[in-house]
Amino acid sequence: MNHDQMETDLPIISEISEIEISKTTIFSDILPKDKDKFSKDAIRTSLKASTIDGIFAGIFGITTGGILLSNFLVELGASPLAFGLLASIPMLVNLIQPLGAYISERFPSRCQYSLLIYAPSRLIWLILVIGIAAFSQKLIDSQQLVTLTLLIVLVSHLWGGLGSASWLSWMATLVHRRLRGRYFGIRNSVASLTNLICVPLAGLAVSHWYGGTLQGYGVALFIGILFGMMSLACQYFKLDINPQAQNAVVTDAKNLDVTTKGEIADVNLISQAKFWQSIRKDTNFLMFLLYFSVWMFAVSLCNPFFNLYMLDTLNLDVSWVTVYSSLQAGANMLMLILWGRLADKIGNRSVLFLIGILVAIAPLLWLGIGYTSLDMWLWLPMLHIFLGGTGAAIDLCGNNMQLEVAPARNQSIYFATVAAVAGLCGAFGTILGGFLVQINFCGGLLGLFVFSTIFRLVALLPLIFVQDSRGQSFIQAFQIFRPFRLRVRG
Repeated sequence: MNHDQMETDLPIISEISEIEISKTTIFSDILPKDKDKFSKDAIRTSLKASTIDGIFAGIFGITTGGILLSNFLVELGASPLAFGLLASIPMLVNLIQPLGAYISERFPSRCQYSLLIYAPSRLIWLILVIGIAAFSQKLIDSQQLVTLTLLIVLVSHLWGGLGSASWLSWMATLVHRRLRGRYFGIRNSVASLTNLICVPLAGLAVSHWYGGTLQGYGVALFIGILFGMMSLACQYFKLDINPQAQNAVVTDAKNLDVTTKGEIADVNLISQAKFWQSIRKDTNFLMFLLYFSVWMFAVSLCNPFFNLYMLDTLNLDVSWVTVYSSLQAGANMLMLILWGRLADKIGNRSVLFLIGILVAIAPLLWLGIGYTSLDMWLWLPMLHIFLGGTGAAIDLCGNNMQLEVAPARNQSIYFATVAAVAGLCGAFGTILGGFLVQINFCGGLLGLFVFSTIFRLVALLPLIFVQDSRGQSFIQAFQIFRPFRLRVRG
């Protein structure tokens, strides 16, 4: 999510202007500013600002997670359990999202709340930059630096978790449901393009830094923090939303036309008991929650350990791993727009189920990979391309499906509930995976990959019972591919 508007990004970003903004309706009551400033051009500007925000934030994410942070811990000699904790912390802290959603609904501005949350959560990474400098001067040892890294990851994600549901609710208001597949496909595609370009460059810079890879990571981290702060500046170009007023507007589920108007109700007067009672009665939401939670557990069992497998077991250089990650990001970028258009046509549920089967068996493809020329030059690149292409569908449609099943009122609390429960399951999966690897249970990493496949297939079952208001049945979705099969046979 880098924020530079590079020439390679322009064709994709410009496509946002072509999205049919006329179908998006935001009521002037929920905007804290004068309604004359609200127009179709303002919506287009908001969507472009959000996309560029994603680019800048992506660079920050590249330096504070993923392969660069994993390689940093490998260089420090961190244990598999530390890798499990590293991957589980971002999911475990999702438990705080309901609190963040509760607080955000009482803020008069989505923009102000976002700045209040994300600025401190990104600036705290400066402490790790100082810690790396102290380690270079032998003021602290490697284990202390590993502990410091995990603490910073915990505090950063804990604080940032207070804003996730609010941001998602903000975007759900700005982007009409009929356009979400296409818009988020474009936005995520730009983010993937950022990864495609920046990850290998960052990997090469870190691995060839004259002061060593640890110092190189410190420099890359500092640059990432700067980009992270630049992304927050984009919030000022997005239409601000007043969540208290938004909750008071009764809307039609299909076209967001106002059906009832009245004075703005204070969201603090909403009975929390009645709110949780309404969630318990929402069978469709609960089925999606069950699917998403089990899926997060199954995926988290092994996903965090793919990089560890390449860096430690296969002993690949970090520059090689970043190249593979770039191939995965490239496939993700190319397929996102296609998945977005397909989801708008047949529904998110059908895409999640059909592509989910492919993603479920993906861990089995790691079995038998070794340090050979054939694996390094053919199998690993093809595997990462496959993971990028299919993972794009799961990420995009899972996010859109969450927007679909949550009602318009108090959306951020619904989003926070999903994040909290699924995050807890994902964190448990990661910690369990790290523990099983450390005790070498059932073959260590390879046995873990098999367990993950089994649980992923089980996770798809609740998805059959989730209702997609605009989606097609699985049989109708299969028929979409019939012309393609006929052409292949011919």
